[in-house]
Amino acid sequence: MQIRKTYKELNPELLYHEIRDFTQKQGVTIDEAKLETYSLPNDSSSFISRGTLTFKVHGKSVKAGKECLRAHIVGSARSETKLIFDIDEKLFPEQKILALQDDLDFVFGSYEVKPS
Repeated sequence: MQIRKTYKELNPELLYHEIRDFTQKQGVTIDEAKLETYSLPNDSSSFISRGTLTFKVHGKSVKAGKECLRAHIVGSARSETKLIFDIDEKLFPEQKILALQDDLDFVFGSYEVKPS
């Protein structure tokens, strides 16, 4: 399953950190966490950030150690920030997906660009 969201005037680093915390609250473990910042070629005072977070199932089950969710974030606080979740629904069930989306919508709903 894939979830895509676009936000306006939202710091991508804030989104990155909140996704990390909200997802861990759902009982998974961070596997990889990268956040990089680049200056724009036409304006060295403006930056674009790129973040990747991967999460694995933890515990003693057969599913433990497998990647269940990956989040990709790219954007700028001055314009748009885009988010893509790639989710393995067998490892990260619908109730956890809904809880994660509820947390994100509560905190960042006013920044989200709704599809027209």
